[in-house]
Amino acid sequence: MTTEPGWPALPLSEWQRTRDTLQLWLQVVGKVRLQNTPLINHWWNVPLYLTVRGLTTSLMQHPNGESFQINLDFHEQRLDITTVSGSQRAMELGPMPVPEFYRGLMALLDDLSMHTDIWPMPVEIPGALRFDRDDLHGTYEPARAHRFWQALVTMLPVFTEFRARFLGKASPIHLFWGGLDLATTRFSGRTAPPHPGGAPNCGPHVMAEAYSHEVSSCGYWPDGGPEGVFYSYAYPTPPGFAAALVRPAEATWSEDLGEFLLPYETVRRAADPRATLLEFLQSTYEAAADAAEWDRDKLERRTPASATLNP
Repeated sequence: MTTEPGWPALPLSEWQRTRDTLQLWLQVVGKVRLQNTPLINHWWNVPLYLTVRGLTTSLMQHPNGESFQINLDFHEQRLDITTVSGSQRAMELGPMPVPEFYRGLMALLDDLSMHTDIWPMPVEIPGALRFDRDDLHGTYEPARAHRFWQALVTMLPVFTEFRARFLGKASPIHLFWGGLDLATTRFSGRTAPPHPGGAPNCGPHVMAEAYSHEVSSCGYWPDGGPEGVFYSYAYPTPPGFAAALVRPAEATWSEDLGEFLLPYETVRRAADPRATLLEFLQSTYEAAADAAEWDRDKLERRTPASATLNP
């Protein structure tokens, strides 16, 4: 499967059923990572990461002492499990009900002596069914999943450039399988008030850990618009943030979500998609940091990182 250059169109009307199935599959994979990694601040031990071929858990260590990794290859449409000792197992990705994927992955892990028990209940999805009982989701069009991955790897360098401008604590750029959003978060260094919670099938401890400190967060979510949206929010929401003037002009404030949104199609159709997305990320961060009175002089890199490498 070849990769198309540029920002691919992602009309939800065409790939929503595949998206919903893929999200549930990735939750199964992500929960395996959750069970085989220690808690890292703000649940940074649970997301997935982009690769040149798809997504990965990165290296995990099983309680038996063996380390292993799960990769999803969207070129070959295959899930691969590889151990440090060299053992491998694979499963083809194609139309299949969620219970079949769930049982198949668990069987591969057992065959590798990597048995992992996970809570078989999806999170952050209203009305979700257990992985072993969900007979509603099984649509999977490989080309659609590949285009979603292509969009993510196209926007990743822009998020990376934005993240490089910050000297303070900042998260990796990772795919949170709860909402299926590619995200990165900046921290002021101050603690935050307890988060009220409310996400489906997420106990209060989940959001308490995620939002224990003051943040400005941004990312891409394949929902909220015809082709998904880029978003930016702050927690806690500082006074005046919602009324800030941000760029580009197509960016709007969502009262329902409590964040700024920019349609994906606005970016992909722009004369300079990179500059358009960077403008949104930078202006919404500045609005949050100024409204919350962050110490921007200490937290931001004023000189591009690349310039420090030149004589």
